[in-house]
Parts: sequence; C-alpha cells; structure tokens
Amino acid sequence: MQMRSMLMCAAVVAGVAAFGMMTYAAQAEDEKAPETFKVKFDSSAGPFVVQVHRSWAPNAADHFYTLVKNGFYDEARFFRVVPNFMVQFGINADPAVQTKFKNSIKDDPVKQSNKRGYVTFAQTSAPNSRSTQIFVNFKDNSFLDSQRFAPFGEVTSGMDAVDKINAEYGEKPNQGSIQSQGNTYLKAQFPKLDYVKKATIEK
Repeated sequence: MQMRSMLMCAAVVAGVAAFGMMTYAAQAEDEKAPETFKVKFDSSAGPFVVQVHRSWAPNAADHFYTLVKNGFYDEARFFRVVPNFMVQFGINADPAVQTKFKNSIKDDPVKQSNKRGYVTFAQTSAPNSRSTQIFVNFKDNSFLDSQRFAPFGEVTSGMDAVDKINAEYGEKPNQGSIQSQGNTYLKAQFPKLDYVKKATIEK
C-alpha cells in the first residue's frame, strides 16, 4: 500500500540509528505514566488535547509521558503533513536534545485501530524502533494496524486545529537535516511550518 510505504519510508529517519541501537530503557528508565492522562498542545494552528490510555500501549504511554514532562515537544515543527492521511512531528528543535532522547522503545501489541484523531508513534520496518516521532491520523488508517503501529492516545478536543496544520510543504523537509540542524534548518527553508509552542500535562 502506498500510504504504508510512505509512512515506513519517512519513519526510517524517526529511528535513524534504530539498527544496532540500544533501547531507551537500556540507558534510562521512562517514568511510569498514570493509567490515563491528558496532554495539551498549544500549537500555532490552535490548541488540541490528547488523552492517553496506558492500557492501549504502556511502553508508548510511558515514553510519551517522559518526553512531555521534559519539554521535548516544545517548539517542535509539524514537518510532515500528508492530507487525508496523517500529520507527523517529534524531532526536537535542538539537535543535542534530540540526540539525548532518540533511543528506541520496545513495541507494544496493537490493541486499538488507527482511527481519525488517534495518536501513534512512527517507526521503521525494524522491530522496537519507535523513538520520539508521533503522528495524528487525519482519517481511518486501519491498514496500519497490522504493521505494528499501536495507537496510545486520541485527540479529544481541538481536532479542527489539527486539520488546519499547514500542509503546503508536504513531505519536503529532509528528516536527516532536521535531526542534524534542528529548527535552524526548518526556519530557514520552511518558515511557514506550524509548530508546537508548548506541550503540557494537564492536572
């Protein structure tokens, strides 16, 4: 399927060093997340809220919780926007920070379908290659379910803002350049990209 191939291909850089790389857990333990929690994304396209269910994908939930608590997604650009498919983000603005958190986590069994508004970690074709990049499904992408893409949360408010995220650059931003140069590259080459101003765990 073309969309599956697109996601797998672009996600190769999501875990650019996934092959032969130690898992994140081997270097630092993710904090155990609450069974359910909400993360508010204040974005340039408008606010949206993701509710996470740890029972859906515990490894993903714990990793996402740890990343948000460390401010990882603040200033991250929505660098890959494919209309009628999904929007992807999760490369830190600072390459040094990205390097610190880029380690992979173990796969979770797929318990939920990739429906509209559901949030999932990107990955490569290799097992246990999820790292920091996540995507929000614009529509029902259930064909991804059999490819190990395990949703861990869903957009419960602000999906209209997600739908408005600027798609004019499509998949043009080079993920290798983002990894090595961060927002310096994106601001110079793709100045109109929407971005996360701040992501916070709601109390």
